[in-house]
Amino acid sequence: MLSCDICGETVTSEPDMKAHLLIVHMENEVICPFCKLSGVNYDEMCFHIETAHFEQNELERSFARINTIQIRTSDNRKDNTLQCRMEVNSGVHSACASNHPKISAQSLPNDGTLKHKAFYSENLTESRKFLKSKEKEYDPSKIKGSIYETMYSPPECPFCGRIEDCSQDMENHVKTKHADLLDTPSEDHDQPLYDCPMCGLICTNYHILQEHVDLHLEESNFGQGIDRVQCSRDLELAHQLQQEEDRKRRSEESRQEMGEFQKLQRQYGLDNSGGYKQQQLRNMEIEVNRGRMHPSEFHRRKADMMESLAIGIDDGKTRTSGIIEALYRYYQNAATDVRRVWLSTGVDHFHSSFGDKGWGCGYRNFQMLLSSLLQNDAYDDSLKGMSIPCIPKIQSMIEDAWKEGFDPQGASQLNNRLQGTKAWIGACEVYTLLTSLRVKCRIVDFHKSTGPLGTHPRLFEWILNYYSSEREGSPKVVCTSKPPIYLQHQGHSRTVVGIEERKNRTLCLLIFDPGCPSREMQKLLKQDMEASNLKQLRKFVGNLKHKQYQIVAVEGVLSSEEKVVSICIFGYVKLEPVELTSLKFLVRINVNPFVSHSALFWFCII
Repeated sequence: MLSCDICGETVTSEPDMKAHLLIVHMENEVICPFCKLSGVNYDEMCFHIETAHFEQNELERSFARINTIQIRTSDNRKDNTLQCRMEVNSGVHSACASNHPKISAQSLPNDGTLKHKAFYSENLTESRKFLKSKEKEYDPSKIKGSIYETMYSPPECPFCGRIEDCSQDMENHVKTKHADLLDTPSEDHDQPLYDCPMCGLICTNYHILQEHVDLHLEESNFGQGIDRVQCSRDLELAHQLQQEEDRKRRSEESRQEMGEFQKLQRQYGLDNSGGYKQQQLRNMEIEVNRGRMHPSEFHRRKADMMESLAIGIDDGKTRTSGIIEALYRYYQNAATDVRRVWLSTGVDHFHSSFGDKGWGCGYRNFQMLLSSLLQNDAYDDSLKGMSIPCIPKIQSMIEDAWKEGFDPQGASQLNNRLQGTKAWIGACEVYTLLTSLRVKCRIVDFHKSTGPLGTHPRLFEWILNYYSSEREGSPKVVCTSKPPIYLQHQGHSRTVVGIEERKNRTLCLLIFDPGCPSREMQKLLKQDMEASNLKQLRKFVGNLKHKQYQIVAVEGVLSSEEKVVSICIFGYVKLEPVELTSLKFLVRINVNPFVSHSALFWFCII
């Protein structure tokens, strides 16, 4: 025998005890509001109401609106059950508990719980018929206050609280009185359905659809808010990355610009790496280390260099004289393809040495031009007592000209200093130096090509007019009294010592190049000079294709007053045109990309 710990009742077996506990002592028992069926869980009660009391579609809508379901506490259930067992041993409760086909103790599973599958519609209908039969068997009028009244009280309306005698009447009451709450569709016409445009859910009322769509929009707005925050963060990150990239780009550009600037400084000798003396010694040491120069030769050359620098006169080791005379003899006896040739006055050739290799062409060309002027008696007054200066001495002379007031812009761009540097000089510096020596000259700028394929035929015509005379019947070889012409182009300068007119009427310049060594120039001094030896001197129109050319042409001697005027023009470029015309000068400022500075004064004597 088993005894219940709650109420003390004894049962014969364990299954009976499980049934006793389930029926008598179950807490929060769910009771059907229509037929008062109990002893089942919430899900099974929902299934019971769907199948036993309403059509399926009606129950789906109505049951969602029922906020509460009648629940009887376990204490009331316990009291009623005890009363039922004391008064009626074979009453309705026993019949419901023992004889009901689906909730008897024998039909319970081992765990004593009811399963949802036991509540099919046919079983619930059978239970309903069973309860109605018991209802007829036990007349309420005969058992007033009995267990039947307690066990099977009339159903109560969950909406208004009205009590009906039976569940069928309660169903009719709910359908007629509370149809609006149940939202039951009319039988005359079908209720319209509303599809959610976002998820496809079907709603029977557009108000519900509105609320449902609002939920979607709230979720969407929340997601958009997150997206906006994320987008803001992404933009901030992108901005930071762009700033970092710009900083790196500017740093790289600054580094490249500094590298290019330093490269230009080295190219133009402005990198403070020393001047003529330092380079001469350094290159001679390299020759000794390579075995190309004996140490005794090194010391001898060093002593000669120091002596030359001390007195400021070129040592003449790079000088070749007598070439103009040799050319005169050659053209007299040979050159059958030449119709006529004009040669400048005598001029010596100077080539670059260890001390100025790579940057001294401008200085060497000035030496060539000065060697011709020193052989011309017309310049004895202005160049009296001069000798060919060495390169450091030429640098000192240009600095002195700057101090006198010549070319202040060029001086400032070269920091007013040339000595001790490898700074390049161009047409403007040569003009400045000659003018300071009272030599009248002018700069002519051929700033663009005047022929096909980038050639400069007008340059050749200008030089021909400079050397040639107007007389007809002149000899084949003409030794003029004109000095050579200083010719400048990008990165290099040379000296024009004559011009040929070929039998086919083409022109060819004769040019001394400071890059040509003495051993090559000395081949021109041979009595049996061949035409091939002139190849290094001859330059045809097709050989000069640089973008821009400038020449410095000497045209006489300046008086002391004209020299002062030249200084004034350098210092005051903004003189009135009428004053310049009265002085017979034409002033032009032009951009010069291949001399040491960009401001170039072009003086043409009219």
